[in-house]
Amino acid sequence: MKPNAVPMNDLSRLYERYKVKVELEVTRTLRSGWWLNGAAGKRFAANFAAFAGASDCVLVANGTDALELALRAATRLDDAHGGEVIIAANAGGYASCACWHNGLIPHYVDIEAASQLASVQSVLDAVSSNTVAIVVTHLYGGVVDVRAIQAGLVRAGRSHIPIIEDCAQAHGARIGGKMAGSFGDIATFSFYPTKNLGAMGDGGAVLTSNPKVADDVRRLHQYGWDSKYHVGLPGGRNSRMDEIQAAILDVLLPDLDHRNEQRRAILTRFKSAARRRLKFVDGGDGAVAHLAVLLCDDRDAFRTFMKDRGIDTDIHYPVLDCDQAGWKGLPMKGDQDLGISRASIGRLCSVPCYPEMTDEEVTRVCQALGDWEAM
Repeated sequence: MKPNAVPMNDLSRLYERYKVKVELEVTRTLRSGWWLNGAAGKRFAANFAAFAGASDCVLVANGTDALELALRAATRLDDAHGGEVIIAANAGGYASCACWHNGLIPHYVDIEAASQLASVQSVLDAVSSNTVAIVVTHLYGGVVDVRAIQAGLVRAGRSHIPIIEDCAQAHGARIGGKMAGSFGDIATFSFYPTKNLGAMGDGGAVLTSNPKVADDVRRLHQYGWDSKYHVGLPGGRNSRMDEIQAAILDVLLPDLDHRNEQRRAILTRFKSAARRRLKFVDGGDGAVAHLAVLLCDDRDAFRTFMKDRGIDTDIHYPVLDCDQAGWKGLPMKGDQDLGISRASIGRLCSVPCYPEMTDEEVTRVCQALGDWEAM
């Protein structure tokens, strides 16, 4: 008989860990009769802004909306329509969607092999007079060196180009003690349930320390209103986080750093079991192990090997944005200059890594990794 499977994630364990506090706050929120734009949202927005090192946090419906609204606010879209946004092509399509929905053109750049993060030099080489923004995705919990990009923009006389940090997989990640999301002009977060800080439903946020950008996002996320029923800014939508999700996130936020340490410890054990045939992606010292992603030359066989041992695997992500069949023909640039991205895409594989894993499960994954290496 096969042992019980080691799942990629099990959110019921998260609920069991926090259910007393979560149920108390959810009940309190329900009884308040105020389920949108209320005290719970204001409290969590203030606490998360302080945690991330920004002056303003606007809560929205999900991380993709956060990217779209951030791009719209940061690029002053009336002037930027048809402009280029520099992004990596390996990050799941979310930034690409945000570009096209705003009438902007994604300009793809290549990545670093070891981290799978956008190459700083590739970003700087792609900058031109047509560039209206740069989106840096802190993929898998690693952190792109935003400061190096900023320094390069200054040297090129293009420091006016806004940098948007996509922190959907990097809650609590740091470089030199400074938090991901506090380097660029604006940052976006997703609180999808499996994130390092995840809601029990959907949610997102836009963070910035630029008062003008914060004001624009606040208007855009609610129809573009200046005041109720009075639209002052075009391009708005209805994108709000409900009070229950905000209350839940506020319960989980104080433990985020500790939970990230647990993720890192698990990934460290996995790395110790991988030597020659498997190479785990390394996001740097401040990374938060959102996913345990490895590169494997025989991925299909490896996934079968792990499945036979009762261990789930997944692929993050199996197709580059520029190669998605449904997006064929949409405007894009840079899709011919992605050598490392294309060499990596068929080798990526994720194994389970989350704080609620048991020691026995972590040991089983380590043993399976070691067995594969020994073959």
